[in-house]
Amino acid sequence: MNMQFKKNNIILFIGCCALLHFPSCKSDQPSEVRQPYTLPDSMLKTLVIDTVKTSNLTYAVKFNGVVDFNTDKVVNLFPLITGNIQEITAMPGDYVKAGQVLGVVKSAEVANYNAALISANANVRLAARQLEQQRDLFKSGLASQIDITGAEANYEQAVAAKTAAEKILSINGDNKNGNYLIKSPIEGFVVQKNVTNGMAIRTDNSTAMFTISDLKNVWVQASVYEENIAKVHQGDAVEVTTIAYPDKVFTGKVDKLMNILDPTSKVMKMRIVLNNPDYLLKPQMFTTVAINNTTNTTSIAISSNDLIFDHSQYYVVIYKGNKQVQICPVEVTSITGKTAYIKSGVKPGDKLIGSDAVLIYGSLNS
Repeated sequence: MNMQFKKNNIILFIGCCALLHFPSCKSDQPSEVRQPYTLPDSMLKTLVIDTVKTSNLTYAVKFNGVVDFNTDKVVNLFPLITGNIQEITAMPGDYVKAGQVLGVVKSAEVANYNAALISANANVRLAARQLEQQRDLFKSGLASQIDITGAEANYEQAVAAKTAAEKILSINGDNKNGNYLIKSPIEGFVVQKNVTNGMAIRTDNSTAMFTISDLKNVWVQASVYEENIAKVHQGDAVEVTTIAYPDKVFTGKVDKLMNILDPTSKVMKMRIVLNNPDYLLKPQMFTTVAINNTTNTTSIAISSNDLIFDHSQYYVVIYKGNKQVQICPVEVTSITGKTAYIKSGVKPGDKLIGSDAVLIYGSLNS
């Protein structure tokens, strides 16, 4: 039995030695070596290379705001007469010109104003004829100077009554057909419409028929909390962004600080006036308002386009040549508009890729 055990051990030992000396299938294949990333020629033609610089550190103080009408350029149209409204042509959102008819009101009052003007014109003609007759009689010795004076007074009163009737009709639309035409007094957009065809209106209505607003410039009402009150001033330049246009920055200035705190929200209201090209900003849009405060401290500055955010960390792609690009993590101090201020990770003079950085970052990580 001992001999059989020794024989088995010898066979096992010889088998292990054979396995150790048997050539592996991987030993004949060369190990895979990763080639360095090379920027494609097509990308090089449009590639933007930024240089790291130093500048004074700027902090952006941000506030929440809402787009609002410029109330200095808003007109509410209230009824001046009583009647039934018809032929409405303007709807909310419509662009209207100054003098454009928005609707027609059938009104007995306007008809009476027309009748009063017709009567006044007739009285003027009659008084003029009577004055002429008194002058002829005076020349013939059949009328006295007092008769002429009375006729002249009657004529002047008739002319005054005609003038008053014309002005009343002019104030109420100056329409000779007995209708009141609702006209837009300014150029702008219909932002509210509170009437319908066939609706009865009265002069004591507290709700405007139409609200017209010129949206060429708008207000942004922003909330300033107590800790930021000292950081804002009237006339400060601001940058406004919206959810609707995340890549577009609207610039304006702080027009007014209300200087009182809302008793409920404990915030101070700040008003910004913005030009509104192409009417992009719509009332009630939510906005983010940024005011930049520049300090005397210098910091490393790069373009915010150079930054890549991935896995809760900011990165940049450093360019040293077409075959020498590398990813570098950076610590960001502040981002204000198109400039990012860096605490660590790069140094002045470094070259950073400013276009297609995300694409190159993905290629380097693949």
